[in-house]
Amino acid sequence: MRRRNFVKSGLLLFAPAATVRTGKAATAGKSGSSRVLLARDSSYTKIGAAPDEKAAGEMLGRLIRELTGALDLAGGWRKILGSCRTVGLKPNCLAGAGVSSSPAFVHALCRQLIDSLPSLNKIIIWERSDSDLRRAGFEIVTSGKVLCFGNDRSGFTRDLVLENSIGSLFSRTVAETCDALINLPVFKDHGIVGVSVGLKNYYGAVNNPNKYHLNRGDPYVADLNAIKLIRDKNVLTLCEGCTAQYEGGPPFKPQGSWPAGLLLASTDPVALDRVAWRMIEQKRKEKGLPTLAEVGREPSYILTAGDSAHKLGLADLTRIEEVRLG
Repeated sequence: MRRRNFVKSGLLLFAPAATVRTGKAATAGKSGSSRVLLARDSSYTKIGAAPDEKAAGEMLGRLIRELTGALDLAGGWRKILGSCRTVGLKPNCLAGAGVSSSPAFVHALCRQLIDSLPSLNKIIIWERSDSDLRRAGFEIVTSGKVLCFGNDRSGFTRDLVLENSIGSLFSRTVAETCDALINLPVFKDHGIVGVSVGLKNYYGAVNNPNKYHLNRGDPYVADLNAIKLIRDKNVLTLCEGCTAQYEGGPPFKPQGSWPAGLLLASTDPVALDRVAWRMIEQKRKEKGLPTLAEVGREPSYILTAGDSAHKLGLADLTRIEEVRLG
């Protein structure tokens, strides 16, 4: 099915937002630990190449079944999203093609959600702006079951949302429309905050992300994710890392990237970011580069997100189980 037709194929229209009733996926690790799952496809050998939809769907299916312990894919998605009616998908499209979320992966995810969840009324693929989505290869769609548009189209809340260091207007898609959110970051280095994976991807939910890069994003990233609009709605992080970047981000720099061929999944957003940070540091070491701390951009906001004040997840690598699937 062509992507244009797939995105427009749904016939259900907008309905009032319902209170989310997500399932209880069996995602916790042993003895109070968290699990981060990594599916790998060794066929990805070209930096900047996107997966095809079939391969992306197969990787995603393996992860969801393992993550939830479900016997089939539909059962796995029901454990994660329950009777959710409106789910928002937040890709990362700022760098354009190369190290942005790929339409093929997002479309594979949409197909699984539609096939698995009869109660699902609509899916909204949302980003900071329409132009960001277009640069990454997405088409703007404003009617049907699967929608795709930016905050510049949907608008922001009238009132400020306040949380510790954060004072922002929120995307109306997040605040008023979606019952649940699935975070779809990419796997890359960032020239200011060190690492840009899942937690920082929600900078796209507010009107003033430029205000939150001081001190390497610490504690701003953690404070933003602690706001109930994100904390209570974010049910899953799926990080696309077919191409991963260890230096030169956030724009795409092929010379600072490698064809990792990975898709990471976790219900613990802090644990997933912590694993990605470790892998970026490992790749930097292999390439003879200094650590992020040595160049003054250690992503300490990840540790802050896991501290006793925020409790957004686990940042201690000794309490994180990495499960590799192929």
